[in-house]
Order: sequence, then C-alpha cells, then structure tokens
Amino acid sequence: MGGSRPGVSLGAAEAHAPAAGVNAQGELGSFRTFQKQPAQQGRTDEEQLRRFMGTRSGRKIRYARLLIDALDLTEVPRPLDRVLAHV
Repeated sequence: MGGSRPGVSLGAAEAHAPAAGVNAQGELGSFRTFQKQPAQQGRTDEEQLRRFMGTRSGRKIRYARLLIDALDLTEVPRPLDRVLAHV
C-alpha cells in the first residue's frame, strides 16, 4: 500500500498504525479530528498519517519505533533484504 511519492513509505506497517499505533499513543481522537479537517479531505489514510506525524514535535520519533516494531520481518522487500545481507 506504499505511496508513489518519493520519501519514506509507511508500507505494510501503516495499515495497523492508525488504529493500533495512534490509539496506543492515546492520540486516536486527535487523529480523527485531524482527518476531518478540510485540508485532509481526499487524501489517503497513508497521506493523512504522514501529515499527522509531522504536526507535533517529537511525534515522528515516537511513531518510528511503533512502525518498526509493526513490520513483519518475514516479508522484507527484496531490495531491502539484499542491502541488509551486506551490512
């Protein structure tokens, strides 16, 4: 489900992050309010989540850990698997 725009794709983890990660951080209400803003209408869940993470200082760092922990390491994309094999 990754986006086609350049930058870091949330990939498989973003499917769980809005419901589980945002809720686990106690920010589900804030995220739902953010989604209702006119500027967010028409954006995908992934785009909204990306924007939401950048709206408060320190939020990207906190959510980075959650997204990493949510990754299924048995389904690592082949290019990333090749890079990691050489590290």
